[in-house]
Amino acid sequence: MERLAKAGIKSSDYKYIKLYEDYNKARETGEKVGYIVAVLAERYEVSERTVYDVIKRFGQDCKSVSV
Repeated sequence: MERLAKAGIKSSDYKYIKLYEDYNKARETGEKVGYIVAVLAERYEVSERTVYDVIKRFGQDCKSVSV
């Protein structure tokens, strides 16, 4: 748990794995970030701020702290 915390991963992040996968799929198809965030916020019943936070956290490279 300590390693996960140092990597910036929260224990509750498991809930957002599907959200992040959906975000990546939409980006691959060329959708705009603002549109994706609005759709995902509604779909997963979270705030847009939460979606942006998840995207930022999940998009970080955690290799430096995992060693």
